[in-house]
Amino acid sequence: MLAAVACGGAPQRSGDVALYLDESQPLEKRVADALARMTLEEKVALLHAQSKFSSAGVPRLGIPEVWCTDGPHGIRPEVLWDEWDQAGWTNDSCTAFPALTCLAATWNPEMSALYGRSIGEEARYRGKDVLLGPGVNIYRTPLNGRNFEYMGEDPYLSSRMVVPYVQGVQQNGVAACVKHFAVNNQEVQRHKVDVVLDDRALNEIYLPAFRAAVQQGGAWAIMGAYNKYKGEHCCHNRYLLNDILKRNWGFDGVVISDWGGVHDTREAIFNGLDMEFGTWTDGLNWGATNAYDNYYLARPYLELLRKGEVGTEELDDKASRVLRLIFRTSMNSRKPFGSLCSPEHNAAARRIAGEGMVLLRNEGGVLPVDLSKVKTIAVVGENAVKMMTVGGGSSSLKVKHECTPLEGIRAAVGDRAGVIYERGYVGDVTGDYNGVVTGQDLSEKRSARALIDDAVAAARRADAVIFIGGLNKSDHQDSEGADRLQLGLPYGQDEVIEALAAANSNLAVVLVSGNAVAMPWVERVPAVLQAWYSGSEAGNALADVVFGAVNPSGKLPFTFPARLEDCGAHAAGEYPGDGERVVYRDGIFVGYRWAEKENIKPLFAFGHGLSYTTFAYGGVESDRTSLTASGKLRVRVDVTNTGSREGAEAVQLYIGDEESSLPRPVKELKGFEKVRLAPGETRTVTFDITPDMLGYYDDAKGAWVVEPGEFTAYVGAASDDIRGRVVFTLK
Repeated sequence: MLAAVACGGAPQRSGDVALYLDESQPLEKRVADALARMTLEEKVALLHAQSKFSSAGVPRLGIPEVWCTDGPHGIRPEVLWDEWDQAGWTNDSCTAFPALTCLAATWNPEMSALYGRSIGEEARYRGKDVLLGPGVNIYRTPLNGRNFEYMGEDPYLSSRMVVPYVQGVQQNGVAACVKHFAVNNQEVQRHKVDVVLDDRALNEIYLPAFRAAVQQGGAWAIMGAYNKYKGEHCCHNRYLLNDILKRNWGFDGVVISDWGGVHDTREAIFNGLDMEFGTWTDGLNWGATNAYDNYYLARPYLELLRKGEVGTEELDDKASRVLRLIFRTSMNSRKPFGSLCSPEHNAAARRIAGEGMVLLRNEGGVLPVDLSKVKTIAVVGENAVKMMTVGGGSSSLKVKHECTPLEGIRAAVGDRAGVIYERGYVGDVTGDYNGVVTGQDLSEKRSARALIDDAVAAARRADAVIFIGGLNKSDHQDSEGADRLQLGLPYGQDEVIEALAAANSNLAVVLVSGNAVAMPWVERVPAVLQAWYSGSEAGNALADVVFGAVNPSGKLPFTFPARLEDCGAHAAGEYPGDGERVVYRDGIFVGYRWAEKENIKPLFAFGHGLSYTTFAYGGVESDRTSLTASGKLRVRVDVTNTGSREGAEAVQLYIGDEESSLPRPVKELKGFEKVRLAPGETRTVTFDITPDMLGYYDDAKGAWVVEPGEFTAYVGAASDDIRGRVVFTLK
């Protein structure tokens, strides 16, 4: 063991041993030992930033700094110590992984584990201790500009997918910081809007993924949200942080503020915040230089302590949590070395992207494009050439390379066919964010009419047409800080698609976005593919699917509504609130729950996704007709690949309560399993149903309630594609 450094601070006894340096000692003993050696000033210094992305350690004791990095799709490039401008490094490029909407669309926890492990390796290699991600805020409205960073509308799907991500990151000795806790579901007035919702919706819809990340994933950090809840900012919210997160869930990690999310010293002291970052800056361009000693948890806190106006109980708890984080990360000598921009990471990004793409429509087998039967392919659309890893807010990246869709298509086609490109429309010609510049020249001299005419002429000459459009990461698209202004496609894309459909019936529309969009042309377009923001390997992954090297198996993690008014958040006209408050009148009825309650047919339902093969479901059976309070009921179904090629199907289990005392959704997702089948192969998929899966939160009682009565288990390929059901009774 090493002796403690005795150059100041608390006096050391002769022969005193620094237990905190001994990794063989229990974690809590190390934390207590280090805390006992620290001065008041050293404890406070642990709690606030010393630069844009780091906090101080305790140099006297050999305790290092904590370095954070934005995620959740890749490791952010380095910025200057006290500025948001780029540091100008040449070795801080990263692999961009697909957006989390794409990951959620895989419906495959194995892909989440691969994602977390891979991005954790990149963070570790870059010397980061905390990865600011993943995000698991619920997709409540398709206008939320930050939906692309989250895992969809369903709390069960998000819970299943977040846990392997967290575990994968943290096996590298890097903390996953799950965000944004909580009810951060819009960017409009995000710094001040007070979210009003009942405790039932909070517990059933908006908290389960966070709880899973903490209690199942063992997350070491949680980031507070900008917005208010119950009148208090979420970064220092007594109910969310003290009562729920730390007391009820037993969270032993750190609560980190979002950058600029702290507003009051006393609330920060007593209401659960542990580490403060970004105060006096909007995250972009204003604030005091080197203001870190003036942070709410810096000198103002220290002065209150010295005056005796506040005690040290909260201080010791906060400092202990930060020390625990440091011992798990920066002082963990057993963590792996990590790797950056490796072939394995590129392969992982490509695999996840391909598995997450969702085939929404495919009439007449337009996809995959058969290169033995086409001589010319027309590719149309700005998103075929525009880089998508730059922009969108804090998840903007500096990549070593980004394969665009057009590049991926041309590489896959080779000399087997001709590929002609037409832009079709002009969206955003810029290509820079926070000092990272794509270097693309997207200037355009042709008029909108000329662009369409040229695209139509190309379509008429081609055997197959692939339109690649959607959204981008500009303001009011898919971007932090601003919500979308409409459900429809921007930049006149609908007119381009209509013209292409009239010119060539062999048309596939590929949508690059992290949100649902309106499709007034959908009945005139035979094939629609949701391709998401797919990261460094976007083009190669898209080509894999378009030409059939990968059989699509993604399923939608959120509902595509036909109209904005079909969403619960918009039906009552309360989104985005009055600037001060927003009331969640839809309650627990979010996404498919609202659509089924109101008997609304969506454009594409939650869980929907097609394949190049077909799957047949046998009869759904259960091993019993009743379930006891301590028992288990098993539901099984045979699934057969009835097509001519291998494919994967995400089999989904929903449960509906037929006799509830309180209103409940028609059905709720309670299980899924992805099975890969060869042609003609059959596998039996089983789901175990236990009583804890059947409960609801009674906000009048402040508790989860499981009522006896009749339930229905639904098994299907999507929320609107149920292939069989069984009825059972809970006794």
